[in-house]
Amino acid sequence: MGLIRPGIETLEDSPIIDVWRMGFDVEGVIGMWAGEPDVPTPAFICDAAAKAMADGHTFYAHNRGIDPMRQALVDYHRRTYGIELPERRITLTSSGMSAVMLVAQAMIDQGDNIVAITPSWPNICRAMQMNGATIREVSMGRGDAGWSLDLDAVFAACDARTKLIYLASPGNPTGFMLERAEGERLLAFARERNIAILSDEVYHRIVYDRKVAFSMLDIAGPDDPVFIIGSFSKSWAMTGWRLGWLVYPEGMTASFEKLVQFNTSGAPTFLQYGAIAALNDGEAFIESFVARCAAGRNIVNERLGRMPRIRNIPNNGSFYAMFSVDGVTDTLTFCKRAVVEAKIGMAPGEAFGLGAAGLVRLCYAKSPENLTEAMDRLERFAATYQEA
Repeated sequence: MGLIRPGIETLEDSPIIDVWRMGFDVEGVIGMWAGEPDVPTPAFICDAAAKAMADGHTFYAHNRGIDPMRQALVDYHRRTYGIELPERRITLTSSGMSAVMLVAQAMIDQGDNIVAITPSWPNICRAMQMNGATIREVSMGRGDAGWSLDLDAVFAACDARTKLIYLASPGNPTGFMLERAEGERLLAFARERNIAILSDEVYHRIVYDRKVAFSMLDIAGPDDPVFIIGSFSKSWAMTGWRLGWLVYPEGMTASFEKLVQFNTSGAPTFLQYGAIAALNDGEAFIESFVARCAAGRNIVNERLGRMPRIRNIPNNGSFYAMFSVDGVTDTLTFCKRAVVEAKIGMAPGEAFGLGAAGLVRLCYAKSPENLTEAMDRLERFAATYQEA
């Protein structure tokens, strides 16, 4: 009947979801397809939210987050980066994905394009497409040392209709991390061309060669066209809470307050008290969680490195491994068959855009026991797997 806006029905489902759906009814499957740990949210965070609910914090709240929530985010950025952000530049959002959608709604007009550095999580580009943008992908390179970024290729992909450049650092699925010198070049280009930078920094604490990843906030001034996406999902094991935050340039407070108002009207008040506890009291948990991820990374890297057909790509951030299997080009079929035949759940590389064809992603934020069993299953499956 033509009721749905053109383009929405033709948006492709993520192949990750295609594989995940297959595993819903498979008993005993070890799921490593999604980007979440297998540990529940820490008790001190849950207790803070439960107490807030019991104390009657169940009413509507400020669109950008209650005052203590915004102050906790200000304090967290000061402790983590040594950056003093005014609370007017921070908005709590109903998930990190909601923050992305707010940026898309604020900036994208029909006919605009965005330059996306890929491989990347597909939902970001889908959100931009839903708001009328054309996606221009610039693929990273990969080699024995890991992933690398050609900034000249990024700059060449931009034109007069380019509204923003999207990157994730540390990256999902790559674990790639932008270094300061690269960030400075990128920011100088964005300033000159008046192109925004959307920096997905959801995995900023899940790094293995430093305490925290470089942030574009380290170099951006208050008026620079830089938007930062944060989330409680990963570092604090709060995936199901659907809470994130957005940092935007000076002078945009009223615009994002309106966008939140007309999208979600803000996050549930009692959940915000759990998020406040996470920020204020969560350092010990983050330290233990990153250590757990590092142990999982060691298990996976060591095992993948010994499998004859598999070539693993090194990384220093996030909690994913990406690898290829000799002779495998159709990774969607490979992952679907792995669910049924080996009872392991992984994500096909084709979900993540240019540069990921022929690769498979798995999440190693899991228990050593599950990872060891999963690697045993993968080794047996990959050894005999043949494409049709």
